[in-house]
Amino acid sequence: MLAARNIALIVMAGTLGGCMESPAFLKKPTDAPVEVASRDSNFVQSGEEQHSEIIATLLARKSLLIPATPLNEVATAALNASARVAEAELRSAKLCAEAKSKNWLPTIGPNISLSSLGDLVAGILIEQVLFDNGHRKAERAFAAADVEVAAVNLSIDMNERVHSALSLYLYGLRADEKARLNARAMTRMREFERIVIGRVEGGVSDRADRRVVEGKIRDVNSAAASALEAASTARAELKAMTGRSFDAPEGVLELATIHERFVALSVLRAQAEASRTVAQATMERAGALPSLTASASVTGSGTNGGLNLGTDQGIGFGTPAQLRAIEASKETATRRIAQEQETADRNYTRLMQRLASFRRQETEAADLARASRETFTLFERQFDAGQRTVMDVINIYEQLVKREQAHIDAKYEVVLIQFELARDRGLLANGGSI
Repeated sequence: MLAARNIALIVMAGTLGGCMESPAFLKKPTDAPVEVASRDSNFVQSGEEQHSEIIATLLARKSLLIPATPLNEVATAALNASARVAEAELRSAKLCAEAKSKNWLPTIGPNISLSSLGDLVAGILIEQVLFDNGHRKAERAFAAADVEVAAVNLSIDMNERVHSALSLYLYGLRADEKARLNARAMTRMREFERIVIGRVEGGVSDRADRRVVEGKIRDVNSAAASALEAASTARAELKAMTGRSFDAPEGVLELATIHERFVALSVLRAQAEASRTVAQATMERAGALPSLTASASVTGSGTNGGLNLGTDQGIGFGTPAQLRAIEASKETATRRIAQEQETADRNYTRLMQRLASFRRQETEAADLARASRETFTLFERQFDAGQRTVMDVINIYEQLVKREQAHIDAKYEVVLIQFELARDRGLLANGGSI
């Protein structure tokens, strides 16, 4: 009886210490440094949290959007208007991790039993796990990895949202520029139509020329209407997303240089999920092995204590195979990281090749448009001198318009690809602002 009472006193002392300040022999060792950053960020780690390199690198990432520019203004508005579901999931995961961080302390609960005489005996049951094959440590690791997964998902969600907003903004700008180009083309084509009508009525040109010009005018008019509708749709969607409208920018749309050294967010998520899978496998393995627990029941009539040895799942003939399967799941999680890294590298290479291609196309389209403009000017002079027909001039002008449209498409595609590269690496939103 004296030994049982001593066990209860030791366990109760540890419990009370955990409620106030844990004694030195009960304190969980930690080397987590205190992170210095804005408290507005969900990635800030307090001194009580287990330090995470993944969350630290998310916090350190800076946006490639240049401050005080229209692009940065759109990105800020998109972040501020977000519903932030992933942020709520991260906070929930942090609370779960905080709860699991105390699982190494004793547990106290009520204990009500019915005696052989039919009387109810109420007391307090105190339990302390002495040895569990790393089950509770794995629980803490699982909760910490779950926080990392939620943090990466939040970064992915916010960068994806900024990418969507910036893409809509660029779609509107590109459609506006095409609409202006088509408006100028319409004015010029109307002038050509007036000339052709005069030549047809004067018997110089065939009526077929007039029909050809009218068809070209309808094409330009349709393209202008489509561009205006595309601009209106993109701006309406952007306004529904951010709750505000944005003016057209002044100057060049550009981002800072993208460095390959930044790990893709998909790879970071794979690393966090692998850590969580390994922790889960460790828990499952510990559940199949014996554990040792000390318990004490304190009632009005005295204190009873003892040691319990057992397993959560029991040991059967399939236990060895189950343990091997658990170990195999760890290797699977590691291989997923390599697979995700390969996919990210392939996607990065593909986007960089496309970026180089559209930069080349932008330069070539600008040169071709310049050459077409010079040729058109030359044909106009030859037409005034009677050396060219009006249809020759119209065909050259139509070619000029097409090349200018190609230049517009290539110019904006370069920026859109840069947005994709920055999104994949979490560089469209500052980690301290998420």
